[in-house]
Amino acid sequence: MRIKKGGIMRKRGITLCSLLLVGLSLVLTACGSGGKKIVIGTQNYTEPKIIAEMYKALIEDRTGLTVEIKPDLASSKVVIEGMRNNELHMATLYTGEVFNGYFEVEQTKDREKVLQQAQQGFSEHYQLKWFDPYGFENTYAFTVRKEVAQKYNLQNVSDLKPYADTMRIGVDNTWLERESDGYRAFQKTYGFQFKEAFPMQIGLVYEAVANEEVDVVLAYTTDAGLKQYDLQTLRDDKQFFPPFDASPVVREETLKEYPELEEIVSLLIGKIDADTMTELNYYVDVEHRSEKEVAVEFLRQLGLLE
Repeated sequence: MRIKKGGIMRKRGITLCSLLLVGLSLVLTACGSGGKKIVIGTQNYTEPKIIAEMYKALIEDRTGLTVEIKPDLASSKVVIEGMRNNELHMATLYTGEVFNGYFEVEQTKDREKVLQQAQQGFSEHYQLKWFDPYGFENTYAFTVRKEVAQKYNLQNVSDLKPYADTMRIGVDNTWLERESDGYRAFQKTYGFQFKEAFPMQIGLVYEAVANEEVDVVLAYTTDAGLKQYDLQTLRDDKQFFPPFDASPVVREETLKEYPELEEIVSLLIGKIDADTMTELNYYVDVEHRSEKEVAVEFLRQLGLLE
């Protein structure tokens, strides 16, 4: 679920056709700043849809505004352009998006510096307020079965080094070829390679490692498959992958028009860690519950909704 642009991953690819179709849809249903409706855009995977439902419930509970959710937009880039054009008012975005060519940035993997660049850059160039993170990131993570982690005492990616030449790894189809954050760059950073590397669709890696077809997989840090197959994530101790901390992002003009939104948006800051987001994704992707039901239940558990 990534886009690669300038060597950095994101979650889904873009096609010209999808961009045109999404653009047409947004034009036909765009909500101007004078209305009483907030439009939340989401990418085409589960967690931003769940969070959008949380904000819809919170905003409609605390204000006279109505909220429309526009799901399944092709990428974060499409979401950002929608907000820039006042076709969308808010969304969930990830700090590593700054490396995808929107404006000049310093190449760094320091989490606070990446956040600061997102907050300053998108405010200056796009008039978007990038809030502090929810408390989780969605980026690549090396993952193993828990019995493998216990057998070899694996906690960090570096701990794989003595055993990697006997291990098979499953990765998504693009990772082997990417330059800045792909397999060759990984070998230089960590100083080892695996016995065999098997490219596959990202949705298949979890079942592959659970069935012992491979020993290690490159997964995403909040995917439902981690909980579904009881897998253990290894810490990226050399900070090979850039941070992708998730935050709410809102048009600054929308916040000026509806200042009560600032406090409402802030209600979820620091309230959703990676384990929680993985569990919420699991309820939707594996148990097939609706995003709305999962979102409202979580807000009630936090005491934010009656």
